[in-house]
Amino acid sequence: MLTSKVAKRYAQGLLDFTNESGQTAAVFSEMKDVVKIMIESKDLNKFFLTPYIDAKKKIEVANEIFKGLSASSQNLIKLVIKHGRENQLKNIAQEFINKVEDINGVQRVTLTTATQLSKENIDQILRSTNLVNANSNFDLKVNINQDILGGYILRVGDQQVDASVKTKLNQVKKDFQLN
Repeated sequence: MLTSKVAKRYAQGLLDFTNESGQTAAVFSEMKDVVKIMIESKDLNKFFLTPYIDAKKKIEVANEIFKGLSASSQNLIKLVIKHGRENQLKNIAQEFINKVEDINGVQRVTLTTATQLSKENIDQILRSTNLVNANSNFDLKVNINQDILGGYILRVGDQQVDASVKTKLNQVKKDFQLN
């Protein structure tokens, strides 16, 4: 998923501030909570996207929802709402998480399969490729997508290994059309 320039700029600003103030670890944890809340709460997303609700009311609601967060995180949320960018809040938080993980050398790995796999199968797939550095930390996200029919799609950063049945069938179809 592409991240907007707005999200990248706010996240970089927050990262610069937290690095200077020594709060990066705490805000990192809080931004994970923000992402989780924004993903789970469809009503909150609708509320933030409603254009006829003024920023003051949105800030009041955000203060109540995010009252357990540090002053730095709360101030970021207020700033985002004041500038009319509340629709980017989840993306800003996720981009901050990504930037901190990049600094810490954490690889983001996405594995898409047609069915649920056992831990052993997942480990075997990860060991079978040189994209995943077994000596470093990685954040694994497993997606189930029945449309790929079988096999897997492994994405590490901006690189991808597509070993799905759907892709292989499409390649055979394309080969037949060319001959």
